[in-house]
Amino acid sequence: MTARKPLVVVGDVLLDEDIEGVSTRLSPDAPAPVVDVTGDQSHPGGAGLAAALAARGGREVILVTALGEDPASEAVRRALRGRVQLVEIPLDGTLPVKTRVLAGGRPLVRIDRGGGTPGEPDDAVREALAQAHAVLVADYGRHTASAVRPHLEAVARRTPLVWDPHLKGDDPVPGARIVTPNGAEACALSPADGQSLRAYALRGGELAERWRAAAVAVTLGERGVLLTRPGAGTPMLVPAPYRAQGDPCGAGDCFAAATAAALADGLLPEEAVQRAVAEAAAFVAAGGAGNPALWRTESATGPEEEAPETDPFALAERVRARGGTVVATGGCFDLLHAGHVGLLESARRIGDCLIVCVNSDASLTRRKGPGRPLNPVADRLRVLAALGSVDAVAVFEEDTPAALLSRLRPDVWVKGGDYSVEDLPEAEVLRAWGGQAVVLPYLVGRSTTLLAHRAAQAAVRVRPSSP
Repeated sequence: MTARKPLVVVGDVLLDEDIEGVSTRLSPDAPAPVVDVTGDQSHPGGAGLAAALAARGGREVILVTALGEDPASEAVRRALRGRVQLVEIPLDGTLPVKTRVLAGGRPLVRIDRGGGTPGEPDDAVREALAQAHAVLVADYGRHTASAVRPHLEAVARRTPLVWDPHLKGDDPVPGARIVTPNGAEACALSPADGQSLRAYALRGGELAERWRAAAVAVTLGERGVLLTRPGAGTPMLVPAPYRAQGDPCGAGDCFAAATAAALADGLLPEEAVQRAVAEAAAFVAAGGAGNPALWRTESATGPEEEAPETDPFALAERVRARGGTVVATGGCFDLLHAGHVGLLESARRIGDCLIVCVNSDASLTRRKGPGRPLNPVADRLRVLAALGSVDAVAVFEEDTPAALLSRLRPDVWVKGGDYSVEDLPEAEVLRAWGGQAVVLPYLVGRSTTLLAHRAAQAAVRVRPSSP
């Protein structure tokens, strides 16, 4: 396989600390919550987090940042060792440290300390940017981007560059491919009335003109991302694939890193934003920057191993671990139709994730007879996985999904149609771990078999007569 050129991240690294605990009372000397600490962790933040996220999956990443000789800088070096290549700029002062105190997973207070001034970049910075396949600037207003700005202006003329801005930072260099302000930053940088999509579209277009950027992607949290061009053209809204429940800290870094990686892979800006929105949603659902698995040392895995965000068994374990409800359903899904879509959307609303169990090609043939499936299992899985209501898919080879369910152990098993719960063969299997089988309403007259018959009849009617 041909080696890919590196993705280069330039920006301000922070050390993020989370002190976690529970709070059940107020302090006797002030109306302040008392937190009984249950654990704490630290990890790189800012450009360090963005670089680590970009490096997932084995991508070569070079991080250009300012580090000093203080304990926080050493902690960042240790955490990033083996993940990314560091090109350091000397830091006059100490690395910024952001400490969050959380109770029950919710932040109570944040304490910021430290800070310094980046020195002059050397030739190693210029050489790193010269070989970049794409560049991400993660600007946190700590002046690393300012120190490297002449090099960034030069590289933006020939290399895709994504700029994640900060209100205390510099304007993006002219020629940036995509700039990624969040909604609050867009409001502060470009006045417009209201919080409507139209208002954000006007802001994005104005900022793209001001910054001479090819596009501005305004991130709007659960509403998705609005991709705008200079002027008043029609924007593109990329909605989130599902409502991700989790800590959103670091979601902007994940979006920017995924956007830059997608551009490095040759995707168009519209395609890059769609991929990045999906990755950011999965990142939040998995626990955000505080997810311990993100910083765990990974063992070498083969190229065919499924990503943890989409692996159905890992997803089920993750949801159960945080006290959520795992929902599963199953079927052939040979031709996806309105009945399927309605069932899947209803099933997803029952719990915190939906895993779809799909008959293999051989299993489907045994059940439906010769001539089926109409679509091979790889195509059926791809269509299902693209639905916002579906979090993961799994294939079973047997005639029933009983063995697969015994591994997944869902809390709820959903079927649609004219069943009773007692008639479902899976109901007995679920009782082994306290699961529940339920039946949901199903749109009458929608089925793959009926669709296939209609298509065959239509083909007969339009077939030309023999001469």
